[in-house]
Parts: sequence; structure tokens; C-alpha cells
Amino acid sequence: MKLISLTIAGLPCQVQEGITVAAALSASGQDHCRISVSQQPRAAFCGMGVCQECRVIIDGIQRLACQTLCQGGMKIERSGNK
Repeated sequence: MKLISLTIAGLPCQVQEGITVAAALSASGQDHCRISVSQQPRAAFCGMGVCQECRVIIDGIQRLACQTLCQGGMKIERSGNK
């Protein structure tokens, strides 16, 4: 098992190579991906890119956490208001 380093919401994190960003968020204990307009945390729901609940900002680009594999050096931020 190879570990890679990335940041989640500005915090350094090491995760197993080959997992999705959604899995990395869950493993880190920070499983919500975004904050809704009503200020509610949202996490991956469908796991296949249909529901769009897992939107995050990765290296400045909005992506779906369930459909994006982690890469070393990634900077993952939550979408939404906070």
C-alpha cells in the first residue's frame, strides 16, 4: 500500500494511492464535500457522479469527488459558502 500526500481544507493528509477524493474525505474524518446554500454539509450520496452532491474544488477546478482519483500534491477544498 503506497501512501500519497495531499491537502484537504488546508490540512495535510496522507491517503492510500488509487482511492477517490470522496473516499479520502471519508477516511480523513472530513466526509462532507460542500456546504449547501442553507448551510448544511453535503457528502457523496450516489457514488457514481449523478447526484452532484460531492462537488469539491481540486487545484482550483470544481470536480466530483466520487469520480476523481487522488493524486499526490492535490489541494482539495470544499465547495459552497464556507
